[in-house]
Amino acid sequence: MTDIDKKEELLEARLERIKKLEEEIKKREKSVKEKEKSKKQMLLRLSPSLYNEIAAWAEEDFRSVNGQVEYLLSECVNARKKKNK
Repeated sequence: MTDIDKKEELLEARLERIKKLEEEIKKREKSVKEKEKSKKQMLLRLSPSLYNEIAAWAEEDFRSVNGQVEYLLSECVNARKKKNK
């Protein structure tokens, strides 16, 4: 077996690994999209001052306002769970 044949085999093996990784990434992306679709929507009315405070906080944490509200609600629920144990 020549050096070229060995290199070709190595490249083919790498290509197979890359294809498998691409398939795994596609599966994970699909899973994330499905989870995002399963989120419930709700209408939330806030005073302008509260909205501005949350928006400023979200910007500090590099989140969207929606992401910040979801984060804060999750933290409150987790704190309540710990308190009730």
